[in-house]
Amino acid sequence: MKLTFNINYDTIFGEEVLLNVVENSKKGGKKTSQYRMNNRDGKHWWVELNRTEASLNTAIDYYYSVDCDWSDGRHEWLTEKHRLELTVVKGKEYTIYDHWSDIPEDSYLYSSAFTECVNKRPLSVIKPSAYDKTVRLVVRAPQLRSTDRLCVVGKPKAMGAWDVFEALPMYEHNYNEWIVDLNVETLESDVLEFKFAAQDVADRHNALWESGMNREIHLPEIKSGEVLVYELSQAFFDIYNRKLAGTLVPVFSLRSKTSYGVGDFGDLKNMIDWVAVTHQRVLQVLPINDTTTTHTWTDSYPYSCISIFALHPQYVDLTQLPTLKDGKKRNNFEALRQELNALEQIDYERVNEAKLKYLYEVYLQEGEKIMQDKAFKQFFADSEQWLVPYAQYCYLRDKYGTADFSTWPDHHVWDEKERKVLSTPTSKEYKEVAFFYFVQFVLNEQMEAVHAYAREKGVILKGDIPIGVNRNGCDVWMEPKYFNLNGQAGAPPDDFSVNGQNWGFPTYNWDEMLKDGCQWWVRRFQNMNKFFDAYRIDHVLGFFRIWEIPVEAVHGLLGQFAPSLGMSREEIESYGLTFHEEQFTKPFISDWILERVFRDRAEEVKQRFLNHTHDDIYELRPEVDTQRKVEAVFAGKMAESDIWLRDGLYALISNVLFVRDRKDANKFHPRISAQFDFTYEALYDSDKEVFNRIYNDYYYRRNNQFWYREAMKKLPRLIEATRMLVCAEDLGMVPDCVPWVMNNLKILSLELQSMPKDPHVRFGYLNNNPYRSVCTISSHDMPTLRQWWDEDYERTQAYYNSMLYRGGAAPHPLPGWLARDIISRHLMSPSMLCILSIQDWLAIDEKLRLADQNAERINIPANPKHYWRYRMHVSIEDLMQNTDFRENLTELVCEAGRE
Repeated sequence: MKLTFNINYDTIFGEEVLLNVVENSKKGGKKTSQYRMNNRDGKHWWVELNRTEASLNTAIDYYYSVDCDWSDGRHEWLTEKHRLELTVVKGKEYTIYDHWSDIPEDSYLYSSAFTECVNKRPLSVIKPSAYDKTVRLVVRAPQLRSTDRLCVVGKPKAMGAWDVFEALPMYEHNYNEWIVDLNVETLESDVLEFKFAAQDVADRHNALWESGMNREIHLPEIKSGEVLVYELSQAFFDIYNRKLAGTLVPVFSLRSKTSYGVGDFGDLKNMIDWVAVTHQRVLQVLPINDTTTTHTWTDSYPYSCISIFALHPQYVDLTQLPTLKDGKKRNNFEALRQELNALEQIDYERVNEAKLKYLYEVYLQEGEKIMQDKAFKQFFADSEQWLVPYAQYCYLRDKYGTADFSTWPDHHVWDEKERKVLSTPTSKEYKEVAFFYFVQFVLNEQMEAVHAYAREKGVILKGDIPIGVNRNGCDVWMEPKYFNLNGQAGAPPDDFSVNGQNWGFPTYNWDEMLKDGCQWWVRRFQNMNKFFDAYRIDHVLGFFRIWEIPVEAVHGLLGQFAPSLGMSREEIESYGLTFHEEQFTKPFISDWILERVFRDRAEEVKQRFLNHTHDDIYELRPEVDTQRKVEAVFAGKMAESDIWLRDGLYALISNVLFVRDRKDANKFHPRISAQFDFTYEALYDSDKEVFNRIYNDYYYRRNNQFWYREAMKKLPRLIEATRMLVCAEDLGMVPDCVPWVMNNLKILSLELQSMPKDPHVRFGYLNNNPYRSVCTISSHDMPTLRQWWDEDYERTQAYYNSMLYRGGAAPHPLPGWLARDIISRHLMSPSMLCILSIQDWLAIDEKLRLADQNAERINIPANPKHYWRYRMHVSIEDLMQNTDFRENLTELVCEAGRE
């Protein structure tokens, strides 16, 4: 079979267009074959392939790319490739006329969030045609609703003679792409004139014609056995954009009558029912990965996963497991379940201990049978790459009583040679770790069932991808080459934390990750695709640059962006600031600073912790010259006076004007927020002005193009790995290049009225939200709406008058009717998604919401030891039965047109 591919693409000297054919390999993966195309004028490119192995009723997926000597080149949008269906019985020669496809503005309509949940339509199996001469029309029409079907109607009788009721039906052979074959011998002219129309399957009289002029194709002479394939520009219909509403709630926060003191995957199913019945379309959760390192409440932090693949055992729904045959044990577990489920907040340690014990009892009773089943064997085959190391890691963690693998007597790193014995059911080593295989299988089965259920209900399940991983976790143990363990990831100072945030995660070795095309991330996204149809990229700024803090630091002030372009001494002095390296890069400590920080204890500090150098200048003694050393000195000392003294020493250590580049000792970075510290205060006014210029250039201009290129090396690969809808948390110290990249890749931004992207306004204007965005009021890291309302009376009053357009004094606490008004305004915004926390939804009902608004808080970012234990005070069953609240919420959603 002869295939001729044609495409028009304007190139410049040195560029070549390539055809890339994607085929299934024998090992189950994808193999791409490249073919260099021919051209005469640098614009029209073609290539002929003879596919002797091609057979009827098969399809070929392919895409075009541009190769050049001076850059990485470029390629088409890979999420939706071109597809050639070989379905013409007499077709011996296919001639294809394509056009280049970049990421379309409406790429979100190709995401599984829309194709599998909102606009769900079954794809067609193309029936073979037996025409002697064939013209095929191929067109994309992503705006169609789930009940619409595309047809083509035109001048020839074979195309309906402009009668839409006689139109030719088309077939959706690929997501949002429709095709139809025409018998050339029934056409009345070599000029085809036609339009596309959308017909409602329930009402064919209700047809919508595409806008614009009639389409025309001038057909060449066609030989017997020839198939001409025309890929046409997108059909456009005057159909409004979909706007959807949703709820954010952590899985652990769910409460039902049957749960075990913590939300589980069974509760998640029930929550999907509540979302659907209130006409919402999105349910967003926090990360659900395993975080177990100590088996204590400190593991409650869901953003510190030990595995990017493994699910947390606490989320298992025990009611879906086989019943325990031992009646006494069964009764004891039920009594404990009732006790834990009655608690106002999660008792993380008791819940997890009980669930693991229950899982082990089921494993002893049913494990052997379950693990011989076909479903388990398939799961093991699909997951072996990560599952086997994870199981051994968990076994060794529990055996040695610590997750810090550097302290284990052996196995300091995963040994690939052990995979075989750990995968052999008859071996002693397999039996040692088999329980962890069993648990992950159960969790995987339950979560995949939840995902399928959400799709049935038309609900988009939205997950969360944390930016970091635990430095003592399985991912670092298994593939340490991907991580920098001499640094800590965090965030620069913001409204939540004046000292910055230190998350403790290792930073990524992107140089190593890019060598294999970011396969670690690709595997991560593809695994998540099993459970979700949309995801939130936590701290998307980390893909541009991460805030990297030295391991010897506790706070985030001594960090620097990595990667970033540090400044040489000469560059700094070119601004007009004489660079005193000793004074600017080491803690500046003088008598007046000590008196300001320590007041009446200044002399004590000098005697215990400092050495005098000259005049009134001091330096820290070696035993306390880093924040980690100070932390160790004050370990266990919890008296207020000791904490005050410790924090004062932390402040001295971070009192520098510049920090030295971690890779190049001759480069420097202005210390973040230095303007609020003593070393800046000590400068002459003229030097302050110069430093401010350096600071602003460095943080807001210098690195923009550099960070743009860094992000474009990584994010496109990850976004193309799945068809999930991509949303990003893009808050914080956002450089100009971030919206450039997000717009290029069509990523949804996060919009909060209380944290506007425009620095010139105090509150954001909701009607200025871009359509491609997620609108919300609060996140898990923020105070809820009710807390925010009472946090700062002056700010609330300004919001009440200027944003809600109400006169007089703002009422406190926030009344339900006003919470409803605020939510209504957010729902009315142009944002595609408006996702509100369950606490903010409940705020509209004063009879239903929690009396103590401070008990609604999920996380306090300024506290690195925060206990994540918030749980809904009302069960999902009671929410479903509360008609007044359900109807109130449904009315809000429907009034805003979010259905």
